[in-house]
Amino acid sequence: MTHRYGIDTSIFIRLLTGDPQTDYEKTVKRFEARLEKEPQAEFFVSNQVIGEAYIALQHHYKITKTEAKSAIISVLSSGLCSPVNGASVMEALHANHGCGLIDRLIADDYAKDGIALLTNDQKMSRLPSAQKL
Repeated sequence: MTHRYGIDTSIFIRLLTGDPQTDYEKTVKRFEARLEKEPQAEFFVSNQVIGEAYIALQHHYKITKTEAKSAIISVLSSGLCSPVNGASVMEALHANHGCGLIDRLIADDYAKDGIALLTNDQKMSRLPSAQKL
């Protein structure tokens, strides 16, 4: 049986930054140990964790939005973990126009469940699953 695990922001930040180094090394060793015991295990990252990490990278690590998105894309493309919502999240990460990443992740979560998003934000209202209130 394949076990599926969702990782939290503390793990995702370690994978994104390698910082602090001792915590990063422990995290990687624990991942390796888990995969040794469960080679078919799958690891997922929620939109909320992606959003929190995106903000944390900018605030605590003083990197740009572009650099934060690039780091997230790199980890999510590594094969170690995947976004829960799949390709739509990768599309949101690659978008460079219109509304921002957090708005796109919010819209993506609603769309996944077939829920139309209502917004007062002009840029966000242009997303396919959004409507201006």
